[in-house]
Amino acid sequence: MATYAIGDIQGCLQPFQQLLDVVGFNPQRDRLWLVGDLVNRGPDSLPTLRYVRDLGDAAITVLGNHDLHLLRVAAGFGRIHKTDTLGDVLGAADRADLLDWLRSRKLFHHEDEYAMVHAGLLPQWSIEHAAELAAEVEQVLQSRRHVELARQMYGGQPDQWQDTLKGWDRLRVIINAMTRLRVCTVEGRMEFHHKGEPENLPDGFMPWFDVAGRRSANATMIFGHWSALGLRIEPNLLAVDGGCLWGRQLCAVRLEDRRVFQITCPRQAA
Repeated sequence: MATYAIGDIQGCLQPFQQLLDVVGFNPQRDRLWLVGDLVNRGPDSLPTLRYVRDLGDAAITVLGNHDLHLLRVAAGFGRIHKTDTLGDVLGAADRADLLDWLRSRKLFHHEDEYAMVHAGLLPQWSIEHAAELAAEVEQVLQSRRHVELARQMYGGQPDQWQDTLKGWDRLRVIINAMTRLRVCTVEGRMEFHHKGEPENLPDGFMPWFDVAGRRSANATMIFGHWSALGLRIEPNLLAVDGGCLWGRQLCAVRLEDRRVFQITCPRQAA
């Protein structure tokens, strides 16, 4: 049995399937850890969703910002951007089943020494606390309140965690950190405009994983979301978004020995 952590797919089904062929993935024996953003901007959002869903327990995926964008648009909020490729999902005969399946995915997954999230964790959050906070959002996503959550989830405020936060503000901060975070201050104040390489950052901000004393440092964090960061492997860090959508690589890391597998992708994003 092998476990492969794989970066953002974003509807690029062909490179994903090619990568699985390269690693010799067997769904009866192996497992996939997918860091989210299964859909959007690539050409095959609908068949990607169906393919991952049909893998069943062989694939563990956490929700990314593009996955949540799909859920929000499907609920009647937000707008389709000109670069979105969600129309095939929204018009599919099995749309309801696919959206229900997507809403049942986690924001955060923790197993043994590894923890997986799409974007990042705030420095105040331990692994155990992050799991509890993610469960608060997951419970609402899987309830009738998911429509109101879709209405309320967008926005950059509050931009910092406080234990006293309640209601939609509390859930919004959790979602923003776990699906949008790249940089923050030592105190955990978030900034969402920087998407480039981890140089020339806004004053006072740093990559979330570089904050000294962050409480999640006792686990190896697996995440995507930051394509400009690229593949990065450190003792307690696996950043696996290789920028497939941008014509770079779709990356897989075998957790048992940290061997890297990569497929070069055709450019899909302008």
